[in-house]
Amino acid sequence: QIRLKDSGGGLVQFGGSLRLSCTASGNLGSITAIGWYRQAPGKQRELVVSSNGVRTRYADSVKGRFTFSTDSTAKNTGQNTVYLQMNSLKPEDTAVYYCNAEAYNGDKYQTQGTQVTVSS
Repeated sequence: QIRLKDSGGGLVQFGGSLRLSCTASGNLGSITAIGWYRQAPGKQRELVVSSNGVRTRYADSVKGRFTFSTDSTAKNTGQNTVYLQMNSLKPEDTAVYYCNAEAYNGDKYQTQGTQVTVSS
């Protein structure tokens, strides 16, 4: 069982920055990948970033603007926090962002999502 808790969304102006956080707890050793999806109104859900600890994949639309990172100071705490630093935000980045984790047995976990709104 994996538990995820996200935070960090909000309202920002065009060109601004936000940082999303997602804290995972529980059976951390079973996580094979973690990252974020987003869904804008009327659009399909899309992958923003996913990391398996070795390789990090970004959507083409966010490459060079978004950066995924892990809290390397949190070893042996029973939690692992990952971050998504979002710079040079555009109105088209407006969406609900969902932290997502996959386990080795195929189970998938997702937060309720955090709203990111970029005003023009």
